[in-house]
Amino acid sequence: MKVFVDEDRCCGHSTCCTLCPEVFSLSDDGFAVVIVDEVPPDFESVVHSAVSNCPEQAISAS
Repeated sequence: MKVFVDEDRCCGHSTCCTLCPEVFSLSDDGFAVVIVDEVPPDFESVVHSAVSNCPEQAISAS
């Protein structure tokens, strides 16, 4: 599974980082970034939670 953050939509609420710090981090500018190339299977469920809980709908997964 791959996950993406739309940097034009992200406002830096950091909900994704709180839910899954193993996959998301904040950039120096305070916006979410993905820190893995491929989401480990153990974290797929929580990444789906991050997608659905993003206030700006800036996260997508495939």
